[in-house]
Amino acid sequence: MSKFANSFVDFKIPDWFDSEHLAGMLRGIEKEGLRVRPDGYLAQTPHPLKLGSKLTHPFITTDYSESLLELITDPRSTPKDTLAMLRQLHVLVYQALPEGELMWPLSMPCMLSSEDEDIPLADYGSSNTGKLKTLYRSGLGIRYGRRMQTIAGLHYNLSFGDGLFEHWQAQLANKGSESLADFKNDKYLGLIRNFKRLTSLVLYLLGASPSVCPCFIAGREHDLERMNDSTLYKPTATSLRMGKLGYTNSVQEQLDIRYNNLPEYVAGLRRAIQTPHDSFKKLGLNDADGNPIQINDHILQIENEYYSPIRPKQIADRGETPTEALERRGIAYVEFRAIDLDPYSDVGIRLSSACFLEVMALYCLLNDSPELMPNEEEELAINLERVVNEGRADNLHILNNGTEQPLQDWMLDHLTSMQPLAALLDAHHGGNDYRAAVALMQGKAGHSESTISAQVNADSERLGSLWQLGFTLANQHRDSLLQQTLSPNTQAKYEVLAEKSILQQAEIEAVETEDFIDFVQQYR
Repeated sequence: MSKFANSFVDFKIPDWFDSEHLAGMLRGIEKEGLRVRPDGYLAQTPHPLKLGSKLTHPFITTDYSESLLELITDPRSTPKDTLAMLRQLHVLVYQALPEGELMWPLSMPCMLSSEDEDIPLADYGSSNTGKLKTLYRSGLGIRYGRRMQTIAGLHYNLSFGDGLFEHWQAQLANKGSESLADFKNDKYLGLIRNFKRLTSLVLYLLGASPSVCPCFIAGREHDLERMNDSTLYKPTATSLRMGKLGYTNSVQEQLDIRYNNLPEYVAGLRRAIQTPHDSFKKLGLNDADGNPIQINDHILQIENEYYSPIRPKQIADRGETPTEALERRGIAYVEFRAIDLDPYSDVGIRLSSACFLEVMALYCLLNDSPELMPNEEEELAINLERVVNEGRADNLHILNNGTEQPLQDWMLDHLTSMQPLAALLDAHHGGNDYRAAVALMQGKAGHSESTISAQVNADSERLGSLWQLGFTLANQHRDSLLQQTLSPNTQAKYEVLAEKSILQQAEIEAVETEDFIDFVQQYR
């Protein structure tokens, strides 16, 4: 008897589904990248003024640090269009960077100072809105250390057209009184549960962080091996970024935030935001001078602090929290977060990876998706750690419904089942990008030496260190991007956007004049 209710059993494309139901599908990318100096150390310069205001610019901002760029595309109708816009944003960045500065191509940072304070927090100006964003980052720093926050990743955002959900709902014999919005929420959450079940597949195929520079884990316990004096690694690791050395923390492991229905998910997040935590209490809310150093001393300061490989998302209005937006308007799209930067791509992701993620998302959406309960989450966490640390080991096994199964067989079974969906996506878009992407991933599943993580380790050994690999690729990408020119219209459009964003920040600062300490007290 199976331990959990089965998903992914004998998958067949539903009779009612065909390529026309892919109309209205949109995707966008959020890509982080550290700015580094010519000597490889973290840049200490402010965000380039030429790029506009990081508080209000819709496409170019910063994540945790002033040095950690975040580039955000519009939602686009094809993956090629999305990557083209992402490349435009990279060209703009390189046009604006100080002489010699580079965008680091790896998820894991190198050449960090031993002092946390040498990692500058992102500064969003003098408005209370901007200062609150910096305060949140201050809280992350004192809770988990600033080094952990310099890890970069890529988020792939995806939505399906309403026509798909309307047609799907109409096929059901027992439609009941469920609204289309509720139906969409249920189906998107089903996708999310199935994606969590397949996260190990993503880490094996797209993982690109099998090693770190020693400065990243200085003073921390670890079981990494020494490749050479300036690189620590695990020989068969895939994505240390997604493991215990990366962007995770033990406090959140016990939260039990579930994805079985939207009210349950929202309630779980709010409970974490409202529950004080002893270790965060001990840090204090303010420094010796009475200035705030974290938003609150709760398990989560705000929703964004919760780390998950995938999130349901709705666009929040000004002054609205993410959970309020979800509660009022439902799920608009899903955010795939378990994606390392691809250091061999000048924009951090290849077309084949984007197409594979879309095939997998459709596979997760159309498959049965039983409720995901804590005992199954525990099994998935065991699998994730195995694949993070030794995903390319010969004959590695993972747990599948309580039974040990060879990872390679498990991956190939799923990839084979995805092939018909890739054909439908190609029928909709024209060409064969999606089928080629799945075929490429099948090759990687059968031959671990062809994965990105294997290539990173091999090239780090060949060049002498992980840092040398990153530095070499960063220079190559800069040279390639600076050879590309934007059309005069496109260049002018982005220049206007940058100027407009600076004016928008000034308007916010002119309105928000309340004392920040009073503002924080009220927010708390």
